[in-house]
Amino acid sequence: MNVLVELLKLLVPAALVLYAMYLVVKSFLDKELQRQVVASRDKNTEIVLPIRLQAYERMVLFLERISPANLLRRLNTGDFSAKELQHIMVHEIREEFGHNLSQQVYMSDNSWSVIRQAMEEVIAMINQSAEGLPADARSIELSRRIFQKIVDENTDPTGRALTYIKDEIRQTF
Repeated sequence: MNVLVELLKLLVPAALVLYAMYLVVKSFLDKELQRQVVASRDKNTEIVLPIRLQAYERMVLFLERISPANLLRRLNTGDFSAKELQHIMVHEIREEFGHNLSQQVYMSDNSWSVIRQAMEEVIAMINQSAEGLPADARSIELSRRIFQKIVDENTDPTGRALTYIKDEIRQTF
């Protein structure tokens, strides 16, 4: 029995020291892992942040390019019929969108949804303005109708989307 008590006197302190060492090593390893995670996150942020900002910049440029005023100024040479201009404008919007489709990876779902909605509203505005035009109508008549629709309905779908994107950039960065 005496041997058992003496053995316990040695084993209990040794077990406590071993447990304390385990806690110290575990704490050290946890802090080291946490430091590496933070360093990795900082490195990723350093790499991803410029890419995200570039994606937002590209989408702002896209929205500016598809605004009805800019589309008409860029595409309406006066040589087209209204129907031809309608097709050219819608095609140009879809082409621009296709070139920027990959940018959605770097943007929030809400931003991407607002951009898509703005694009669809601009296309709908162009198509609605072209409805009822005579077959021989010139592009200037379609241009007038588009501008009149903007004034009458006091709408600017690309402007709303631009404001939303700028606000999100300010909040995020």
